[in-house]
Amino acid sequence: MKFISSINYIVWLIISALFFAAGEFLSKKFALSPKFSYVALLLIAYSIGVLAWLPAILQRNSLSVVGTMWSVLSLFTTILIGVLIFGEKISMVGIAGIIAAIIAIVLLSIS
Repeated sequence: MKFISSINYIVWLIISALFFAAGEFLSKKFALSPKFSYVALLLIAYSIGVLAWLPAILQRNSLSVVGTMWSVLSLFTTILIGVLIFGEKISMVGIAGIIAAIIAIVLLSIS
């Protein structure tokens, strides 16, 4: 447990968000070509993402801050996958939303 708590909660949030993004990637792959293997892999990815979330909330113990940071990190990684891998487009309103989300992380981190 000491090793887990020695890693900064932000690192755990990033790991969690990356596994969530992997689950989102696999969800999109499943939507394009339904296969049981995608379902099994995305369940594994989401499960690991949840397990990586636990040390973050344990360290910071502030659901409002950690939860918002995780949501924005997950949103950002999901957007990157959609745009860079699947060629999806983001509107100007979407870009404004991303900027607002980044501002939210900065404001919540100041405490």
